[in-house]
Amino acid sequence: MGRHRDRTCRYCRVERTKLFLKGHKCMTDKCPVERRPYPPGEHGRARRRILGYGIQLREKQKLKRYYGMSEKQFRLFFKRAERKKGITGENLLSMLERRLDNVVYLVGFAHSRTHARQLITHGHFRINDHKVNIPSLLVEKEDLLSLQDKSTEHEELDAIVEAYKNKEVPPWLEVDSENQKVRVVSDPQREDVPLPIEEHLIVELYSK
Repeated sequence: MGRHRDRTCRYCRVERTKLFLKGHKCMTDKCPVERRPYPPGEHGRARRRILGYGIQLREKQKLKRYYGMSEKQFRLFFKRAERKKGITGENLLSMLERRLDNVVYLVGFAHSRTHARQLITHGHFRINDHKVNIPSLLVEKEDLLSLQDKSTEHEELDAIVEAYKNKEVPPWLEVDSENQKVRVVSDPQREDVPLPIEEHLIVELYSK
């Protein structure tokens, strides 16, 4: 088990891609990827050529890490994407974008997706006036996301919303910063996901 985990990590470290996992820090000169744009370890600066399975695995690890998911969670999402009509890779990206923790981060209600998950599990948000505490919940078209009444008076949350009030959000989300509400106006499309990922490689990996 340990050997397999090490092998997986080796492939996903080959390419240092900026995934904005550290929130605001990734936008400054303190960003780890900017300070050290090569993989960790004594051989990190050496160039490695990865082919076939390694490339596919790297894309999966990149996407999994971007959304902060375990292998079990990611595989479950992939199976659901496979069962839907349309292109599996695009279905997968659309579903991952609609995760509640991702939406909370995208609209500037949290510093990062990890921070968003923490806020959600602490019960700070509602969808259509119903309290939610499941970060992996998928939002649907016309859903209305808002803060709990008591959370609107939370000083830390107020400061976060104020700091990110001018943050650019994808067109499938409509933000009312003044009232701290978000409406899902449509399903996210492939062009709404600016992540440098080749999702067809992930489909090929799981199709083996």
